[in-house]
Amino acid sequence: MVAAMGVERNNGGNSAPVRHDWQRAEAEALYGLRFADLMLQAQSVHRENFDPNHVETASLLSIKTGGCPEDCGYCAQSAHYETGLKATRLMDRAEVVATAQCAKDAGATRFCMAAAWRSPKDRDLDQVCDMISAAKDLGMETCVTLGLLTSKQATRLSEAGLDFYNHNVDTSPEFYDKIITTRTLQDRIETLAHVREAGIKVCCGGIVGMGERLEDRLAMLVLLANLPSHPESVPINLWNEVKSVPIHDTAERPDPIALVRLVATTRIMMPKSVVRLSAGRQYMSDELQALCILAGANSIFIGDVLLTTKNPQRDRDADLLDRLGVTSGLA
Repeated sequence: MVAAMGVERNNGGNSAPVRHDWQRAEAEALYGLRFADLMLQAQSVHRENFDPNHVETASLLSIKTGGCPEDCGYCAQSAHYETGLKATRLMDRAEVVATAQCAKDAGATRFCMAAAWRSPKDRDLDQVCDMISAAKDLGMETCVTLGLLTSKQATRLSEAGLDFYNHNVDTSPEFYDKIITTRTLQDRIETLAHVREAGIKVCCGGIVGMGERLEDRLAMLVLLANLPSHPESVPINLWNEVKSVPIHDTAERPDPIALVRLVATTRIMMPKSVVRLSAGRQYMSDELQALCILAGANSIFIGDVLLTTKNPQRDRDADLLDRLGVTSGLA
């Protein structure tokens, strides 16, 4: 059968097509399948594209914390809210490299660096590029999230050897302006385009549990799945509680089975993307994480802290993956 417009074929075998023409109703129908049928389909897609018994391990470091001029209503680092978080300057290169080495020694294969900026200044970007090159010299994949980028800035990061750029869409187009007013969803899409044009892989996902509806979560997946190229990494974040931000008044943690359904739907709609259980894993039981891995999640962040919030300890992660018979960088 000839692939329809908006569809690209996986390489080889009888793999299902990779689509870029998803409709909201299709996502809703997938999500609403009987649980056993949804899990079977997600696991089948996962096995076509990945080793189902392997999970990628990444480490995340905040290289510049707090004082962000954006008003993202979920974020402890926004300067608009009194969260008690002290703003810091950009970290020293040597300290970042030492942290990257520790992350590698702990089992991380990808080192991610985050800075709380609306967009980086050129002098700051030069320092970040040095950090990227140093982490690459350690033999690690690299990822950064620095806010909005121009085309020239994306090219500069590419020349430094950056592997991935993280820039989340956060939520659906309909819910977006309820949580952010200082930059538009289109601003984010344009940055993703600059990253793609520079030859950098995209890490892009969203946050659940902010008070959005199920329809918003699925609309977010449709947005991501209908990009010209699917993100190579799709992080699914549970909102981490921050008491002094607007989202705190509307937040509602999703039902565990609803989260598994979302992961499974993500896997089916974006079959070749790595799906990462990101922020909020400290709220998840071992059993819930195991179901998410079965549904197609195949990446986690390791380390005790993610930016400014807690993360499960390395020993707990290693124990869980060992009990599941899942290989990773953790020994």
